[in-house]
Amino acid sequence: MKLEHVAIWTRHLETMRAFYETYFYGQSNAKYRNATTGLESYFLHFESGARLELLHKADIPENRNDTLQQQHLGLIHLAFEVESREAVERKAQELAGAGFPILRGPRVTGDGYYEFESHDPEQNRLEVSYRLPSAL
Repeated sequence: MKLEHVAIWTRHLETMRAFYETYFYGQSNAKYRNATTGLESYFLHFESGARLELLHKADIPENRNDTLQQQHLGLIHLAFEVESREAVERKAQELAGAGFPILRGPRVTGDGYYEFESHDPEQNRLEVSYRLPSAL
């Protein structure tokens, strides 16, 4: 069994699609529109086979979680794996250079990863990590 996709409600559908295409190389399908419900969405496909669904509908209420300072029960982040420590550092520099804050790291975690945390344009937490050989 594999995890097929994760979905995120978004206020700025085009901005979010562009972010995941630009920084994480997602390949988007054509926009889906449901004229009856007002739903619009994209599926982004990643090299690993995973997919991310981005959805927009005007009447979805704002998320009340504080995604930057305090963590809450439920989904907390999306994690992207890269091929090396250097790739972690390059991605951190790329996102920081584009104005996305690095919330923590790059650092070695207690469970054997080299990673950093950031967020996307709507402040969903992201991790970019490399599993160190000693953790294999």
